[in-house]
Amino acid sequence: MHQTDLAAIGSAAHDLFQEFGRYSDHARIASMKAAGGLKSQGFALGSALDHVAEHWVDQVQTLLDACAHISNHMRYTKNQHAADDSYIGGTLSSISQLDKGFDERKDS
Repeated sequence: MHQTDLAAIGSAAHDLFQEFGRYSDHARIASMKAAGGLKSQGFALGSALDHVAEHWVDQVQTLLDACAHISNHMRYTKNQHAADDSYIGGTLSSISQLDKGFDERKDS
């Protein structure tokens, strides 16, 4: 997986976290109002919709937690890859210095 892929996944998870958190509450409130209206008019569907709206909060939180976990993991992975690249670059640089020493001895 490439850095750009990781960044895109992390960004999408972060955006979903931000936007869904905001807009999901509008849906819950609208559902609760509709449930109240239906119940007041004697429709059994009102109680069912009220039940859904009450459990909506838990489901939203589960999704938001997952998005935050994905976003944080992608950020960690990106930072870890950068650290690994730096370590590997330093190691290879050290090896090239050793190789120069062998080349110098051969020339003597």
